[in-house]
Formats: sequence, structure tokens, C-alpha cells
Amino acid sequence: MPSTRAEDGDPIDVLVLMDAPVPAGCVVECRLIGVIEGAQTEQGGQVRNDRLLAVARENHTHSDLTDIADLNQSLVKEIGEFFVNYQKVQGKDFSVLGARGPKQAYRLLKRARAGRTRG
Repeated sequence: MPSTRAEDGDPIDVLVLMDAPVPAGCVVECRLIGVIEGAQTEQGGQVRNDRLLAVARENHTHSDLTDIADLNQSLVKEIGEFFVNYQKVQGKDFSVLGARGPKQAYRLLKRARAGRTRG
């Protein structure tokens, strides 16, 4: 997400559930439904690298979702494994620490917009 800074120093990551693909760089109106909390290895240590989970506003398949708890838990696990494998390709280890709802996701977004990594 542009104009944000997460704990790993990069813009905060958001996975958007939606009906159709969009080209890279598009702005998609979304609502946050939760966060996959995670940690990854960075030069000599571990750093938090939480991934926000959102649903596109213009969406039929997921229009009723308001909380990560509304998702099938198998899908939540599959999303976590996606991040594990994505980071592995980048040469980093990623471990899923848990999944939390929209309140925590909005807290993380607010901190990332302020450029704070903790607090």
C-alpha cells in the first residue's frame, strides 16, 4: 500500500480477495477483514512482516465477509502457506504467527500510514 511503512521498512502488504484480476498498480477500494501475522528472516534476525487481508468493495464472491473469522479456516491456512512459499522463493524464511481480525488490521494500517513500526 503506497504511502505506508511497515515494520520491515517496506510499504505494508495487502492481499485483496476479489472476483477478477486487475493490472499491477491499480487502486482498488477495499475493506480490511484481518491480518495474517508473520515474521521473516532479515539479515541476521527476525522482523515482523504482517500481511493485511482485504476484500474488494466491488465483489460478488466475498461481499458478505467482514472478518477473517468469516473465511473457511482451510483458506486462511492456504493464504498463510502462500506467504511462506512466496518468501522462500525470495530466499527468506517466513513463519505464520497467527490470524487476527479487522481491528488489529486497522491498527497496523494506522501505524504504517504514520510511518511508525511499533506502538
